[in-house]
Amino acid sequence: MWDPAVYRRFGSERSRPFFDLVRQIGAERPRTVVDLGCGPGELTRTLADRWPGARVVGVDSSPEMIGKASADPGPVEFRLGDIADWEPTPDVDVVVTNAALQWVPGHQEMLTRWTRGLPAGAWIAMQVPGNFASPGHRAVWDLASSADLRDDVELRDDPVDDAQGYAELLTAAGATVDAWETTYLHLLPVEPEQDHPVLRWMEGTALRPVRAALSDGEWTAFRATLAERIAVEYPERHGLVAFPFRRIFVVAST
Repeated sequence: MWDPAVYRRFGSERSRPFFDLVRQIGAERPRTVVDLGCGPGELTRTLADRWPGARVVGVDSSPEMIGKASADPGPVEFRLGDIADWEPTPDVDVVVTNAALQWVPGHQEMLTRWTRGLPAGAWIAMQVPGNFASPGHRAVWDLASSADLRDDVELRDDPVDDAQGYAELLTAAGATVDAWETTYLHLLPVEPEQDHPVLRWMEGTALRPVRAALSDGEWTAFRATLAERIAVEYPERHGLVAFPFRRIFVVAST
């Protein structure tokens, strides 16, 4: 279960890659803009500001996220749906998917299918985290393995390609591609009487499937052990924790 409130922790840091991605889309007057994996919808609404003449649609598989997104009035349509089942219609000129495809096994085939199914002159813009070899993710992986959880949770060792891999994939599908990688250095404040900021960050995303697989007691024990490991891997300096976060971007036009 996704928790919109937990996900929105560190909202400024989480939203920056979205804006860095969308800034590179060259569409001027798209008919329909679709945000796949739209989450609680705040960023999707900025697409309606960017293209006020377009029909903007947000799609997410989480009822909690769509419930939150739909609660606020505005010009954006929000729909519950699995992005693995989504197919472009002839009027879709822009597809955005931000920090979502890492959850979808086989998303490379989906990207190829979407690229070939979009009209000429359409745009696909995607961003996925590329930090699965980071100390935090390795800690989660190691603890899940020791607790015999790897078959019960959505943990994969390397679920995404690098920028070159995606560029080759979409070029082969006939697109013109701009692909790059960025490592953001987030300096997260350590707040009194709050847990370690990296642990709090990970609870919004990477730890979600682990939490869902464990009882309350099991989760408390798992979280306590992980917190100790996180504190060692990401030490506090001057009231801040340095949290490097690599992300992979692709913008392609058909």
